[in-house]
Amino acid sequence: MLLLAVDTATPAVTVALHDGESVLAESSQVDARRHGELLLPSVDRILAEAGLALDAVTGIVVGVGPGPYTGLRVGLVTASTFASVLGVPVHGLCTLDGLAHAAGAAGIEGPFTVATDARRKEVYWARYEDPRTRVGEPAVDRPADIAERVAGLPAVGQGARLYPEVFPDAREPEHQSAAALASLAAERLAAGAEFLPPTPLYLRRPDAQVPKNYKVVTPQ
Repeated sequence: MLLLAVDTATPAVTVALHDGESVLAESSQVDARRHGELLLPSVDRILAEAGLALDAVTGIVVGVGPGPYTGLRVGLVTASTFASVLGVPVHGLCTLDGLAHAAGAAGIEGPFTVATDARRKEVYWARYEDPRTRVGEPAVDRPADIAERVAGLPAVGQGARLYPEVFPDAREPEHQSAAALASLAAERLAAGAEFLPPTPLYLRRPDAQVPKNYKVVTPQ
């Protein structure tokens, strides 16, 4: 097994190689405006570090979000393209689940909250009983609107750092890690668990909207 994991659903452009037992190489760069520029060079770099060629990969793992439209689609399109060219499966995982898995590796047992920056003064978030057990589906909300539901819980993710009045016990990790995502995927593959399709989990409509009323410019 050789898994190539990528995630661009958050400001972190993160990639990793996992052989089913451990992480062979990983790279993470935080830059919310350069997902498209950074992702492929990062893949080349970790393959070179591991001394492997792309055709050695047996499966692609991709974070499907939730995340902003522009960044998220970079990782999803890249993952699907690699899978198609190599003739290997692509396994989708919730980005928040990857952060939860990383939180477990950092020593958080649960319950806790994962919150990432959704912009527009909102967060993508979910509650977890433990690093592998999410409570309900991911959601997008204003932090003040969920304050009572997350009160008293430690929280990880950039969203928790941005709103300390709602998440006073913010802990590491702050950013997504493809290494954690790959480790979680390897566990689920070994257990025969199902994965999400490699389609974007937006949770809300994109900023660009089709105008509701068109101005008539043709002669009557």
